[in-house]
Amino acid sequence: MKLARPDIRHPRIVLVGSEGGDDAGLIAALRKRGLHARWLPWDDPDTLQADLVILRTPIDYADRLDEFLAWTKRVPNLLNAPDVVAWNAGQHHLRDLRHAGVPIRSRRPTAAQTALVYLGGTQSHAFTTQRPVEADFELWDLGQAALQAAAAQLSIGADELLYARADVVGGPGHAELVGLDLVAPSLGWRLLDDTARDDAQRRFALRVESALDRLGLGPLSHRRP
Repeated sequence: MKLARPDIRHPRIVLVGSEGGDDAGLIAALRKRGLHARWLPWDDPDTLQADLVILRTPIDYADRLDEFLAWTKRVPNLLNAPDVVAWNAGQHHLRDLRHAGVPIRSRRPTAAQTALVYLGGTQSHAFTTQRPVEADFELWDLGQAALQAAAAQLSIGADELLYARADVVGGPGHAELVGLDLVAPSLGWRLLDDTARDDAQRRFALRVESALDRLGLGPLSHRRP
C-alpha cells in the first residue's frame, strides 16, 4: 500500500456536477496525474472547503443565476474564474465579441453547427450533435479569435481558460460564431472513440495540473523546507 508523503500537500479538487454522463472519465484521468477529485453539486457547502473547484455540469444554475454567481465568488479557486463566468453568463458577451471584430451569426442558425473544444486555450477536438468531426482550420481560427477576444475583454490570457466551447456555422470564407460557452459546456467526450477520449481527457488533466501550479496549489507548491 502506497502511503501519502507527509511533505507534500495534495490539493482538494471538486468537480461540480454529476458523476455519470459525458464527464464520467474525468476522475480517472485526473487520478492518472496524481490528482484526486470528487463530484459535488454546486450548492453543497463542502465546495467552499476545496482548494480547486471545476465547473462541469452545475444543475439549475441558470434558474438561480444570482445565487450561483454569488457562490462563484465565495469559492477559493474556481475554473473557469468567477469574472469569466459572470461575463459569459451575462446578456452582452456576444455583443462584446462582435465589437472586437468576431463575426457573429445574428439570426437563428439553420445549418448544422460544429462545436469546437479548446483546453487551456488550445484546440482539442470538434464534434456535431452526432459524431466527432475534423473541423476546417478556418473554423478553428474563428474559435481562437473568439477566445482571444474574450480573454482580452477579461484581461486574462486565453491559456487561463481551462475549457471553452465555440459553436460555429458556415465554412471557409463565411464562418460565423453562434455561441461561446465558458461556464459549463458539454465537451462531447462521449462522441469520441476510446483512444481519442483518453487522449483528450489526459490533456484536460494536464491543464488542471498547469492551473494548480499557476495558482500555487500544485503538489510540490507546499513542500516543507
